[in-house]
Amino acid sequence: MIVYLDGKFVDANEAKVSVFDHGLLYGDGVFEGIRLYEGNVFRLVEHIERLEYSAKAILLDLPLSRQELIDVTCETCRRNNLRDGYIRLVVTRGVGDLGLAPWLCAKPSLFVIASQIQMYPKEHYEKGLAIVTVPTRRINPAALPPTVKSLNYLNNILGKIEAKQAGALEGIMLNDQGFIAECTADNLFVVHKGTIYTPAAAQGALKGITRDTMFDIARDLGIPMREQNLTRYDVWCADECFLTGSGAEVIPVVKLDGRVVGDGQPGPVTQRLLADFRQRVTREGVRI
Repeated sequence: MIVYLDGKFVDANEAKVSVFDHGLLYGDGVFEGIRLYEGNVFRLVEHIERLEYSAKAILLDLPLSRQELIDVTCETCRRNNLRDGYIRLVVTRGVGDLGLAPWLCAKPSLFVIASQIQMYPKEHYEKGLAIVTVPTRRINPAALPPTVKSLNYLNNILGKIEAKQAGALEGIMLNDQGFIAECTADNLFVVHKGTIYTPAAAQGALKGITRDTMFDIARDLGIPMREQNLTRYDVWCADECFLTGSGAEVIPVVKLDGRVVGDGQPGPVTQRLLADFRQRVTREGVRI
């Protein structure tokens, strides 16, 4: 595997960052998870734009321009002979001392990994997931805006551990008011009486690229969709539920906390959205 690291393409075994990098020491950095489909980097410009927004929010100067970021991302895919895969683009604050002083970090570090990922076994995309609500609450947006896709993922990791302990592959995270924020790694949607609902970013949800794609697909298909506060009750009593994310793509949920969602099968709205999504991923984005 070839990795792009701070201006060079190096073997994965040689791709190393310093133990003094503040991305490692303090989670001080931002990242994007991006998908490659049949040689097309899906919505790459949108991903890079979100990276820029995240970096601006934490006062981190990106070392490359937007076009340069696009170029190195595509080149990393080419160097690994990939046609389908998963890309992780990471920017850290860089090397500094052991104190909380990001201004002492001389320059940021940037690396791009292009490889493979499988979030869930294939059968769950066909039959649906059974998920749970985890005890760990999502960080309040007033403390850390969920719109910043930062390296601070311990909140999500704790939720993921709790989901696994309960025998589930994914878990819903509530905010401090008891409303659904998102899952540990995915955005959540429900379908009720023909309308699609999803939590707003103000409730702790990441503004996902795949999430945005669902809004576009729903509009084109004439399916009403809107942001709304959701509780677990809304999922239990929904006709359908599904999750989205760059890694997860679009995956149906058929059970939450032991309650069957709908008829316990992936619903027709979810299937329509998924079918349209699979067509878009090969044509919306940047060809490598």
